Amino acid sequence: MKNAMQMQFTALSQNESFARVTVAAFIAQLDPTMDELTEIKTVVSEAVTNAIIHGYDMSPDGIVHISVTIEEGIVELSIKDEGLGIMDIEEARQPLYTTKPELERSGMGFTIMENFMDEISIVSHPGEGTEVRLKKHLSNSKMLCN
Repeated sequence: MKNAMQMQFTALSQNESFARVTVAAFIAQLDPTMDELTEIKTVVSEAVTNAIIHGYDMSPDGIVHISVTIEEGIVELSIKDEGLGIMDIEEARQPLYTTKPELERSGMGFTIMENFMDEISIVSHPGEGTEVRLKKHLSNSKMLCN
């Protein structure tokens, strides 16, 4: 059985932990391993932080959108902003690349997402925002029943 949830919140850094915990609580019904849960929480943190810091340039006027779908042991996530967008996605995906070195950003966000998830796609248009889509197959999940 397919189950889904959506949420949105103001692009404030203190909402990053809210997003991480909410997504983790939703996917907990699949009984993921601790490693899988930690990895998903980490990628949510990375994507939300990117939306806040890079997408909205830390402006509290933006809204971050998250949707999560779970079905047959597969978790699909979408984290979206309507901010600045990414000029060069391939460059942004390079380890250690950051547009905010003054904030001591590590530039490892996309690398972490790629390592912790089975699939990642990034759709971005300058001036329109970015959507990061992520997919993970859980190793020993409970199947949802009616």
